[in-house]
Amino acid sequence: MSAAEAAPAPSRLVRLAPRGVPERVLASGGRLGLAAVCSLGAAWIHGHHDPGALCPLRRLTGIPCPMCGSTTVFMEAGAGHWTAALTANPLTVLAFAVFLAAPLTRIDPVASWANLPVRRRNTVLGVLLALAWVWQLHRFGFVLGGTRLA
Repeated sequence: MSAAEAAPAPSRLVRLAPRGVPERVLASGGRLGLAAVCSLGAAWIHGHHDPGALCPLRRLTGIPCPMCGSTTVFMEAGAGHWTAALTANPLTVLAFAVFLAAPLTRIDPVASWANLPVRRRNTVLGVLLALAWVWQLHRFGFVLGGTRLA
């Protein structure tokens, strides 16, 4: 058996620097606290001054982009409307959950993503964006009998 055959396959996941459990919990708690302050601020601003649609595509054409609803996720979460936050853009909620959980899992999502082959990254990103866009088109009543919200 040669040395190349005996070497283990490289891992695609990149680990964060080792830290004890309290530091990881504090890091996740800090991220959660920052997100809570931003969410409360977004909800307060929205409650006092509704800026309307922030998405340029939606503002110009009325058609939502795949990331439409990302700001709404944080505004609704800040107002305590968890179901509305989840339905505004599930992809943003998933990305935020990964962001919060990264210190607890000790996996660096950005470096792990960069470590994937380009073809796989593009395929995953394309599928996620396509699903997000179908969700937004449904949410705004363009496909699958969704109810038009605005």
